[in-house]
Amino acid sequence: MVSPLAGTLTKERIDVEKLRKLFWEPQGPVAAVKFGTSGHRGQLGRGFASVHALAIAQAVARIHIEDGVKGPILCGGDTRLMSSTVAQLCAEVLAGNGLSVILPDMPLPTPVFSFEIISGRASASLNGTASHNPPQDMGLKYNPSHGGPAGSELTSRIEKYANEYLKNPALIKRMPLDQARRQGLVNTADLITPYITALGRMVNFEVIKKAGLKAAVHPLGGSSLAFYRAIKEKYGLDNLEIVSEEQDPSFYFIPIDHDGKIRMDPSSVYPMKPLIELVQSGRYDFAGASDPDADRFGCATKEGGLIAPNHALCVVADYLIQTRQPKEGMAVGRTLGTTALLDRIASAAGYGLDEVNVGFKYFVEGIVQGRYILAGEESAGMSMSGWTPEKDGILAVCLLLEIASAKGDIAKLYDGLTQKYGKPYYTRVDVPTDEAAKNKVKSFKKEDLKDLLTVAGEKVLDIRDTDGIKVYLQSSWFLVRPSGTENILKFYAETFISEEHLHQIIEEGRKYFGV
Repeated sequence: MVSPLAGTLTKERIDVEKLRKLFWEPQGPVAAVKFGTSGHRGQLGRGFASVHALAIAQAVARIHIEDGVKGPILCGGDTRLMSSTVAQLCAEVLAGNGLSVILPDMPLPTPVFSFEIISGRASASLNGTASHNPPQDMGLKYNPSHGGPAGSELTSRIEKYANEYLKNPALIKRMPLDQARRQGLVNTADLITPYITALGRMVNFEVIKKAGLKAAVHPLGGSSLAFYRAIKEKYGLDNLEIVSEEQDPSFYFIPIDHDGKIRMDPSSVYPMKPLIELVQSGRYDFAGASDPDADRFGCATKEGGLIAPNHALCVVADYLIQTRQPKEGMAVGRTLGTTALLDRIASAAGYGLDEVNVGFKYFVEGIVQGRYILAGEESAGMSMSGWTPEKDGILAVCLLLEIASAKGDIAKLYDGLTQKYGKPYYTRVDVPTDEAAKNKVKSFKKEDLKDLLTVAGEKVLDIRDTDGIKVYLQSSWFLVRPSGTENILKFYAETFISEEHLHQIIEEGRKYFGV
């Protein structure tokens, strides 16, 4: 739905120098370190300042020393305003604690951090990014030895230790980078070649090359640029054009989102507008994009315009089942808020379906153990067993291009799946709220909802309370869960009946939960 504000909002260029100063000299007390689904994030200044980076790095150093973790820690970041500075600060702290560091001299995508860990060249990573958030935001995430996002137990330790160092920064140890390099504690490495070479095992680039489909890719000003360049060169993809190489920490060249903010979100029609126009004009058949740290994907096609992540995941899952010959006992993994069409695709092919809480960290064990044909979430994240236990937007774009090259337009392929398995009607509504309402939803348990017997004319089959409340109906479901970082309640709903039925579910579900 087009925002009523669309076309009336004006874009304001962020004051880069002011934000840089706030990073070093925040005005007032800084926020406590708090890890969400993917690290600590906040607006530059009180939300995320230099002291946050230093404290988190010291906490990680302490954990590595306490747990006897050996091997270098990869420190880097994407193309955000303070990403490279955050990486350098982390390197200084780790070196100050006697730990070895890999510090790249270029922006680095999130999946490459994970790839380096699972390849054995790094023991863990600290990654300066706030994903697709507005350019005023900054963050820092930690990936441990399994390569995926850190679990709750580990992030709780990081939070505890880091907040101790926020209160007493004199305990943070640092070594100047020049000295650390002279002592051999900080080094760089080629981080492009190993990744794009291995990517050739997961994506059939020969199919893309032979088909010659007119394709565009847009890094959205992010860290994937050098990697798309290298992929294009290594695999001889003359049909693939990088349509923007602009990198600017203000991200001013990105169209504003529905609320007037700049977000580098490849699943939103607003920042993706230039790419959508390119395919709709007929210049390209396919266009792909990844966000600044390249952990999310987006694609647009001539026939379908912007492809919803749920639709893309269904097409990818079906294609992988058809072409990759998954082993018996494997499954498709999806998060609670992701389309149930994936369930039908997996079941029809004789494979299982794993439904996990929201957050890619819940896929890590299954990916590492080789369980997942595909692991995906409705917010445009995906990976698979045999690859990184992190979301990988570069992999997703390349796989979708392979599918389009081999089978045709992604939108038509999705329509074919809905004709075969049923058409889902899906939405997510973000409801502004406060901490009290969020805590109320968090407190709900399955046994508290015994009086909820029907919704929108359908019988309640089951209720899950592991991450908000999900209600399973006969041909539908809905989920209410509080955001971990914002004062909003997220209301997801899907039905295989009709658009009208979807609206009925939303109305009755929101009324029942008071949202």
